[in-house]
Amino acid sequence: MHKLTHRFVETNGIRMHLAEQGDGPIVLLCHGFPESWYSWRHQLAALAEAGFRAVAPDMRGYGQTERPAEIDKYTLLHLVGDMVGVLDALEAPTAAIAGHDWGAPVAWHAALLRPDRFRAVIGLCVPFRPRGSKRPTSAMPQTEDATFYQLYFQAPGIAEAELGRDVRRSLRVLLRTPRKEVGLQAVMVPRGGGWLSHMPEAAGLPKWLTEADLAFYAGEFERTGFAGGLNWYRNIDRNWELLAAWHHARVEVPALYLAGERDLVLAFPGAKDIIANMKKFVPQLRGTVILPECGHWTQQERPQEVSAAMIEFLRKLG
Repeated sequence: MHKLTHRFVETNGIRMHLAEQGDGPIVLLCHGFPESWYSWRHQLAALAEAGFRAVAPDMRGYGQTERPAEIDKYTLLHLVGDMVGVLDALEAPTAAIAGHDWGAPVAWHAALLRPDRFRAVIGLCVPFRPRGSKRPTSAMPQTEDATFYQLYFQAPGIAEAELGRDVRRSLRVLLRTPRKEVGLQAVMVPRGGGWLSHMPEAAGLPKWLTEADLAFYAGEFERTGFAGGLNWYRNIDRNWELLAAWHHARVEVPALYLAGERDLVLAFPGAKDIIANMKKFVPQLRGTVILPECGHWTQQERPQEVSAAMIEFLRKLG
C-alpha cells in the first residue's frame, strides 16, 4: 500500500505544494477552478496501486502553492512552465499529464508546447480547442441583461468579494451546479447582480461529496481567497496573444478525452463540434469517453470509471 505524501518544490519562480502517491512512471494531475490537489484524491490512490507515481500539485494561486499578486503572472505560459519546473524538480525527463476543467487547457498546452517532456495527455471536461482567429472575450455571450461568467470575472475584486462572502455556501452551490439540466443561464451573470444569485441551492450535498470534502475545500479558500484562481480567467485574451506562434498547431502526443454527459461545458456554444472534430488537431486521440449521468466534476463524481479509463490508456503507452 503506497502512502500519500506531501512536499514542496521550487518551480518557475514559485514554491509549489505537491501531493504524491506511488512509484513508477509519473502522471502529473492538474486541477481546475475552484479546486485543489484534493480533487484528484481518488486517482492518486488508484494510479499508485496500478504502478504509477501520481503527482497532484496545488496549481499556481491555489492552496499551499504561492499566489503571485500580479494578474499577468497567471498566463498559460506560466502555468505550463510550472509543470515543466515540477518535472525538473522531480528529476523526471518525461511524464504523462492530465487536467480537469482549467487544468485541461494546461495539460493540452503542456503537450502542445513541450511534447519532449509530456509524452501523453488526458483532458477531462474541457476539450482541446485550437487557437481561434478572434480575441476570446469578444466571442463570449452577453445581452442587455446578463454577461457570460468569464466576462464577469475580468474585473479584479468583484467576483472575489462575492465568492468570499460565504465561502462554504459559494462552494456548496458551485459544486452542485454545472450540469446541463440547469441550462446556460447558470453561466450568465445578471448585470448589476452576482453570479450565485440565480443559481439553485439545494439542501445537502451531492452523493460524491462529503461534508469532510466540502470542509477541506472551504478551509483552503477561506485561507487563500479566490483571486489566484480568478486570475487565470483574466489572462484569456493575453493567452491568445502569447500563443500566436502556435496558431492552428496540433497536439501530436497520444491523448485521451473524458467528460460527463451532463457537464454544462458540453452545452457551451460550439463545444459539440469541437469534440466531434478534435482528432483534426489531436491526431493521436486514442478515445473519447462520455460518462452517462455524470456532471462537471468528472473524476470526483465517477472516480472508478475515470481511474480505470486513465490506467487503461496509460498502460497502452508502453
